[in-house]
Amino acid sequence: MASSQVRLRILPSARCLFDKTVQIRVEGLSPHKPLMLRSKVVDDRGIVFKATAQYRADKLGCVDVSQAASLGGSYTGVEPMGLFWSMLPETPHSKLVMKTALNPMQVEISALDEGNGGEVLASEINYREFMAEGVKRIPLTEGRLRGTLFVPPGPGPFPAIVDLYTLGGRLSEPRASLLASKGFVTMALAYQDYQDLPKNPKYVELEYFEEAVKYLLSLPEVKGPGVGIISISNGGFIALAMASFLDNIAATVWINGCISAIVIPLRYKDVHLPALRLIWENLKVLESGLLDISRGLADPQEHKESLIPIERATSQFLFAASGDDYNWASVPFAKQAEATLKKHNKNTCSVVVYPKAGHFLEMPPMPFCPSAVHAAVGKAVYFGGEAKANAEAQVDLWERVQQFFKTHLGAEKPLSSNL
Repeated sequence: MASSQVRLRILPSARCLFDKTVQIRVEGLSPHKPLMLRSKVVDDRGIVFKATAQYRADKLGCVDVSQAASLGGSYTGVEPMGLFWSMLPETPHSKLVMKTALNPMQVEISALDEGNGGEVLASEINYREFMAEGVKRIPLTEGRLRGTLFVPPGPGPFPAIVDLYTLGGRLSEPRASLLASKGFVTMALAYQDYQDLPKNPKYVELEYFEEAVKYLLSLPEVKGPGVGIISISNGGFIALAMASFLDNIAATVWINGCISAIVIPLRYKDVHLPALRLIWENLKVLESGLLDISRGLADPQEHKESLIPIERATSQFLFAASGDDYNWASVPFAKQAEATLKKHNKNTCSVVVYPKAGHFLEMPPMPFCPSAVHAAVGKAVYFGGEAKANAEAQVDLWERVQQFFKTHLGAEKPLSSNL
């Protein structure tokens, strides 16, 4: 059969917002013909990620990924977005990185003839945009603040969010821009090793983050009186510290973070919280050769001087924790935070646990990251989780995050978008 007869379609459009589900259809095949579908993306560091899935055409010569089951490959069963979340890097232990929100993630979807040497029968590119039409991306250079500000289209005012992605800033551009596409002024805030910010600061100076909050609230596009914070991993303890010590923090999302100062001590005015130390002798090498650091952090309950005093906070909290997080004990940390708030008669948090998810919970359908080089130890570590469970957790959490901020920041109805 000539490949010109085969058509691959991405519906409803080949261009969409990053978090949207698309329908992949291959038409013009022979009835019941075996077919391989392949996805491929190149991230901002030039690393190639791929996934494959084996299908069989129906009696009309069609494969509809939203209805047909994959018979093998990177995943099995009916998984409409499986070709996206199951992609793995050709360079081992690499996390997919999109540094800027300016460019869409371009996912090439190809249909291959398994019975003819893997001939490409049809191919199409899915352009997954991070910014809805009209969202403004503004480099942040106000005073000593560094990062990127994203402002939704329209007169506003809009509720505002500070996005903390570990201790960097650029890695949170995709998430921050997507939140702006949902109607939030969002600041992807950098803290270290970015532009003229120090590479190895001696302290986490909370005054810097206080400046960020005050700056956001000074903008005419921002609706006060409070702002939100979203954090993941190492950014989690900074988010808790902001909620505990700063004014005008109304809603805080903590994703697989810690409840104590870690790596770098925290300082705010006359408050000094020492960082939990890493217990190197507790690290172990797995049979895979990856490093297991899950027991590498000292117990916060045994080092209360490092605990963030979240009982001081007036913020609402959403704690999201993965049950198979091998970076550290995210679920116990979330439960301890909940217990602390309840002990002080504060029913201001909700906890959601994803039993089989790993450390990185991103916006769907971000590919699963089972291992990567960890900045704190300089080696490839195992991050835990199962690919499908992680993908399902990302879908659920992303919806929860949006609803949480809409509820506690007083957001209006989401933006309409042609993506």
